[in-house]
Amino acid sequence: MYANSRSIQSAQETPHERLAEIVQRHRDHAFQRPIAAHARQAFERLKAHWHPSQPLVLDAGCGVGASSLQLAKAMPEAFVVGVDQSGHRLGRGKEGPLPGNLLLLRTDLVDFWRLMAHEGVHLHRHYLLYPNPWPKIGQVQRRWHAHPVFPFLLQLGGVLECRSNWKVYVEELAVAIAVLRGIHPAVERFEAGAPLTPFERKYRDSGQELYRLQVELDV
Repeated sequence: MYANSRSIQSAQETPHERLAEIVQRHRDHAFQRPIAAHARQAFERLKAHWHPSQPLVLDAGCGVGASSLQLAKAMPEAFVVGVDQSGHRLGRGKEGPLPGNLLLLRTDLVDFWRLMAHEGVHLHRHYLLYPNPWPKIGQVQRRWHAHPVFPFLLQLGGVLECRSNWKVYVEELAVAIAVLRGIHPAVERFEAGAPLTPFERKYRDSGQELYRLQVELDV
């Protein structure tokens, strides 16, 4: 059945007790993993399609790109880039040509975020829509806010928005932002009247609670 998505089950009910320590360690030690050639190629594709005069919107981990398409239609003055590591997902569910202000790229976000930061790219808006929560306690460092790339992600500025059906994920993101930037964003429950992603629609229709964080990083 369609609306039968289970809520996230986890032994962790509050932000991880070591999260601040992990985030500080990543801040203080350079992340030196080599950047893959395919990520550089993807970044060059972005530069070939986007003019810096256009506000840039990044839909990170865009899946099938449904959210990217909605964002491009809602913000015609902006250029939207949807990034996902799965070519299979990016190739699904497309009818007709994409809008001229939308580019979908298959690449690794870890490398792509770092390339953008190194080049001084500034985002207008930045979306993390239902990232993999990795809900087991021992999986904390797989979550984006506890990953070594997170300081680079924040360097991109703009308005960062994260949505999740696991409140702890969004609460942890708020903690990590506070550690690195001294900003204390609010976490709110929200109703997805017009779902941005297929997951958001399914979670909503399954009766799950949805949570959101929005923060202006250019302060």
